[in-house]
Amino acid sequence: MDVKNCRTCGRLFNYISGRQMCPACRAQLEEKFQEVKKYVEENKNATLSQVAEEMDVPVRQLKDWIREERLILSDAWGEIVCDSCGKAIVTGRFCVDCKRNMANKLGDVYRTEKKSNSGNSLRKDAGARMRFFDN
Repeated sequence: MDVKNCRTCGRLFNYISGRQMCPACRAQLEEKFQEVKKYVEENKNATLSQVAEEMDVPVRQLKDWIREERLILSDAWGEIVCDSCGKAIVTGRFCVDCKRNMANKLGDVYRTEKKSNSGNSLRKDAGARMRFFDN
């Protein structure tokens, strides 16, 4: 464990992982998130800047929650784009097409690796047999 200062309030706390925030500030941030989530559900056509202004939350924090897939944008926002191709998205970091392409590429690599290893491996039961040698 590491002792660090909270980036929000400056207090010392035992840092384990993630953001450098003390438990009290994390709880406040989570409470604020729940308020924002409720506001977005009630005001589906509100823009990103309207939500930020009404809820007194930085736009950057809203974008972080969207990238973490904790908030889903309405179509009216359109300010978040895919990290790979630049197409407008409503949540996360990648559009549906880029996610599909990445999954396919990963699957291809896995299948290629599995195929290349299958020819070199011995039968599993071959190594487990007992052998006797005559003297």
